[in-house]
Amino acid sequence: MDVFDAITRRLSYRGVFQDKPVPRVDLRRIVQAGLQAPSGKNLQSTTFVIVDDPELVNMMNALHQSNVAMRQARAFIACVIDKDPEPVYHGHSFQIEDCAAAVENILLAVTALGYATVWIDGWLRLEDHAERIGKALDLPREKIIRVLLPIGIPEEVVPRKEKKPFEERAWFNSYKR
Repeated sequence: MDVFDAITRRLSYRGVFQDKPVPRVDLRRIVQAGLQAPSGKNLQSTTFVIVDDPELVNMMNALHQSNVAMRQARAFIACVIDKDPEPVYHGHSFQIEDCAAAVENILLAVTALGYATVWIDGWLRLEDHAERIGKALDLPREKIIRVLLPIGIPEEVVPRKEKKPFEERAWFNSYKR
């Protein structure tokens, strides 16, 4: 799939997944796309845990009460960063931005390969979800899961939400109100 097609087709999928595993070869390709993302000062600090063990997948499926994709995912990709990242450029750290760039590459790879996912972030910050999953995945104490991606083969076709037109969000040479 052409990159522009993947960008256009990408959506946040919260629906039902088919009860089929995601092959490791595809999971590896998907995460490799994330590893290719740019990072601040090229530190490549974002790391990933790919979860495909049925016991771990089932444990993670049970954690979310309302998100169907989380409850039915056949695999997960956890984007991991430092809890307290060291400043690397004039007092600033870029691990959150680096994670976001990697996740966007992953979202496009997921779409290009015919899978679906949704970016889980806010939920991780509630009720110690990130810490609980991190413990199950043997994360070191100084690391945290910043983004979690449930992966699967979509069972249903979900319409993509409309994006605002270019003219409402982008301008040449000056910000327009």
